[in-house]
Amino acid sequence: MTQIPVFCSIVPPHILDKLAHDGRESALRTLEADAGLRTRRRVTGVRGGAAAGTPTGQPKRTIYDAGHREALPGRKVHAEGDAPSKDATVNRAHAGLGATFDLFLNVYGHDSVDGSGLPLDATVHFGVDYANAFWDGSQMVFGDGDGDLFLDFTIPVDVIGHELAHGFTQYTANLEYYGQSGALNESVSDVFGSLVKQYALGQTAEQADWLIGAGLLGPGVDRGEALRSMKEPGTAYDDDVLGKDPQPAHMDDYVRTSRDNGGVHINSGIPNRAFHLLATELGGNAWERAGQIWFDVMTGGALAPETRFSEFAAATVAAAKARYGAGAEVQAVTKAWEGVGVPTD
Repeated sequence: MTQIPVFCSIVPPHILDKLAHDGRESALRTLEADAGLRTRRRVTGVRGGAAAGTPTGQPKRTIYDAGHREALPGRKVHAEGDAPSKDATVNRAHAGLGATFDLFLNVYGHDSVDGSGLPLDATVHFGVDYANAFWDGSQMVFGDGDGDLFLDFTIPVDVIGHELAHGFTQYTANLEYYGQSGALNESVSDVFGSLVKQYALGQTAEQADWLIGAGLLGPGVDRGEALRSMKEPGTAYDDDVLGKDPQPAHMDDYVRTSRDNGGVHINSGIPNRAFHLLATELGGNAWERAGQIWFDVMTGGALAPETRFSEFAAATVAAAKARYGAGAEVQAVTKAWEGVGVPTD
């Protein structure tokens, strides 16, 4: 399968659009930078993404510093095996790349995001008050935020896991970044981003907060705890500045829009909720049975780039049955999708 790199960012465009409309300079700059990056990605996407690595069972991490410019990758400041940096952002990026590598290798036997030891590169201090983090098809990039609405984007490890998981999707199911397949692309990144955090903290499904980006919102946000909630989509924030979290938790409330690539950051709440229902129904560590089913679907070759929710749901039932037999896991998967109004047959 030909990998099609896309520009995938953590902050939903509807948030940045509202902030820009309200005159927030950092949001305006971020939207301008993102527009240019998407154009760059369309050009470089034709040439292909990052070169494959060689499986070694060890991460190969390199951190670059953009120096608040928008040229990538920037100046190399940290390599695998180097002593900790004096820059806490560099150290967090290095650790987050490692936490993601550890989940995929130790739990699923998958060496880096491509399964073949892909080197993990990241750039920090991108742009001026840049309020986003993204995977550009080849590497991770982190902004520092504006210190008011958004803090440093290396702070939440699930943000790092989320963006690297876009690379995992790029090299496996290659889900088209539009409509329902795009929402699945975003949801898969939320799933594995959350699993990276849970695995790193040793949390069970019941202990986890199921929030994406907790700790990212700054002091200028009065009523918000994260960018998204997998447990209760639509409840992550309800703030005068950010607006109201628009994510639906059920197909009855599916949002039809031409914005945000057909609502990929919005409708991802539906499959997110399905995964949370599955993980909590099965209990224990979510990265084990629930995560294994999602991993098997992504790597099993059964998904088309334009896969819809119902097709993905049917694939999870088939994957559960193939690995665990027609028992509790299949029943839990079916029940989870029923809980969000998505048919599995």
